[in-house]
Amino acid sequence: MLDHINLVIKPGEKVGILGRNGSGKSTLVRLISGAEQPTSGSVERSMSVSWPLAFFAGFQGTLTGLDNLRLVCRIYGVDFKSRVPFVQEFSELGKYLKEPVKTYSAGMRSRLAFAISMSIEFDCFLIDEITSVGDSRFYEKCNDELFGKRGDRAMVIVSHQSDFIREHCDHAVVLVAGKLHSFDKIDDAMLFYHEHLAVV
Repeated sequence: MLDHINLVIKPGEKVGILGRNGSGKSTLVRLISGAEQPTSGSVERSMSVSWPLAFFAGFQGTLTGLDNLRLVCRIYGVDFKSRVPFVQEFSELGKYLKEPVKTYSAGMRSRLAFAISMSIEFDCFLIDEITSVGDSRFYEKCNDELFGKRGDRAMVIVSHQSDFIREHCDHAVVLVAGKLHSFDKIDDAMLFYHEHLAVV
């Protein structure tokens, strides 16, 4: 449970979120995205915010990959047809885009989710432990699309990988027992995080 936290994310800012499993990192990301509503307090958004990247729990399994893209485009008020070529090329799913998503492997679903996420432009991208989006080549392709071509966007990044946070974030916060501890320097956040892991 999150306890009276306060977090401000500015345009273009990259914020890393660290914390033990069950500390509330994914809950915080869902609150920022609007997928979950706070039981108290409020979330104010002045930027357009993505859903958590590579998150595919919201897909309708009986619909095809392209039909899921059509649904997402309708929700976000963007043109479906103009997004199809990008999703086809980027996901590399070929004929499977016309198959029901329930027949996809987890990796295929992640590829579809990431491709759809990149087909719609947001001011702030939410990144919650992206790990299984395919082989190393496809992983690098995703990194270039997100951190290279959209490096000017705000990002909220949840990761247990210290190097990943150091590489992509301006500063970091650590969730401990529902409370948020902010650090301007990544190394200070890492030190606090690892000290906490050692004593709990």
